[in-house]
Amino acid sequence: MIITDHPLDFLPKIPARIMVLILRFAHGAITLYFLTCIVSVYYAGLTNQINAWAYVTAASLVLEGLVVGLNHGDCPLGVVHRKYGDQKAFFELFLPKPVAKKAVPVLGMVAAVGMLLLVI
Repeated sequence: MIITDHPLDFLPKIPARIMVLILRFAHGAITLYFLTCIVSVYYAGLTNQINAWAYVTAASLVLEGLVVGLNHGDCPLGVVHRKYGDQKAFFELFLPKPVAKKAVPVLGMVAAVGMLLLVI
């Protein structure tokens, strides 16, 4: 199956199964970035080493929180995954479904606590 009904029709047509792999890899890279942001915010807050990187990571987490919040608590990339036939949510690749559904809100709370450490 080749997806042709999308705004990027000028790009070479990529089979859906290949696109799913590309999306999963990209989603993994984005997730790794945000997990690194969470670790960085905790490190900066706990060691009181607040620098430009701490501000960048905190801003990234706030922006991510706004995007997820505007998407009713779901990652907006899920829509893109489903468009290409990937019915499995990203965290369901690694976690059981009931746990995976809670991953985004739990990580959001963990990030919020980390950012509180920056201000106290």
